[in-house]
Amino acid sequence: MRSTAASLLAAGALLATPAAAETLKVSHYLPAVHGIHTDFIGPWTEAVSACTGGDLTFEIFPAGSQLGNVARQQEQVMAGVVDIAHGLHGIPRGRFPRTSLIDLPFLTDDAGAASTTLWQLYEDGTLADEYEGLKVLALHAHNGGLLHTADKKVETIADMKGLRIRTPSPAISDMLSFVGATPQGLPPGEVYENLQRGVIDGTVFPWDPMKSFGLIEVTQNHLDFGAYTVSFFFVMNEATYNRLSPEAQACIDENSGAALVARFGDWWDAWDKPAREEAVAAGHTIVTLDEAQRAEWRAALEPMIEAYLDKAEADGIDNAREVYQAMQDKIAAYEGQ
Repeated sequence: MRSTAASLLAAGALLATPAAAETLKVSHYLPAVHGIHTDFIGPWTEAVSACTGGDLTFEIFPAGSQLGNVARQQEQVMAGVVDIAHGLHGIPRGRFPRTSLIDLPFLTDDAGAASTTLWQLYEDGTLADEYEGLKVLALHAHNGGLLHTADKKVETIADMKGLRIRTPSPAISDMLSFVGATPQGLPPGEVYENLQRGVIDGTVFPWDPMKSFGLIEVTQNHLDFGAYTVSFFFVMNEATYNRLSPEAQACIDENSGAALVARFGDWWDAWDKPAREEAVAAGHTIVTLDEAQRAEWRAALEPMIEAYLDKAEADGIDNAREVYQAMQDKIAAYEGQ
């Protein structure tokens, strides 16, 4: 009897033992000092973990870690090497062709407008096919990109001729080529060395990576023309999400989607500010185009935009112009609020 009672007590103790916490791997390609890490991904993991009562925990792999390669974010999460990834739609090129139309020049220079537009087009199904096998947590974009150069001050399209400029996406590569520059494909982490050695003459970035990658040190001139935005994904392996408890899924959903996407406009304004202040303090030259001048650049680039859409259609994106028009309409509605 004593043995039976002891066995029952032991069995009861096992049944009462809570399930061990599960740790999910999260990867991204930015330095751990960047706002994406400190204000977005880090706090997001903490909020989800707290919501689950610690049943879910997270290990984050940023730039410089074994899982922090910018070109591998999508394949890592698809393969289940990581559970959640944040990456650039344009690297490697061709994997998100409809979503990447947001990168076309002079469509918007507002992170809030671009991010909200992307999320609405995902939710209404326009972009959904590009995320098969993924649980999409957020889509977003940065504020208008600038041209940053080491030596040459650029004010006009003619000034671009012959410059070797790091490019973040196919659309911006086409823009740079069209205005006479030579696009150079480089991961963000390699831009500093290539600028320092004179391998490239400049780069296009919003303000914030200029500080997080130390690029204020190797540039002197900045053309603030709001020429483009680049878009990002924050996604989860769908199989990982599906095997979680309903409670854990609810916690992820509660901290993702439209409410998360709506924060990127204010976040990016805050992330841009310190870098611009640092450039001003260093005595750099900052040329800012007004709206009329931006309109001139966009008009000059219209043939390039049309050619890009033609190629997209030829490559099988039969509704490329429809998607692009939907982006224009949603951005105009957002900016007109």
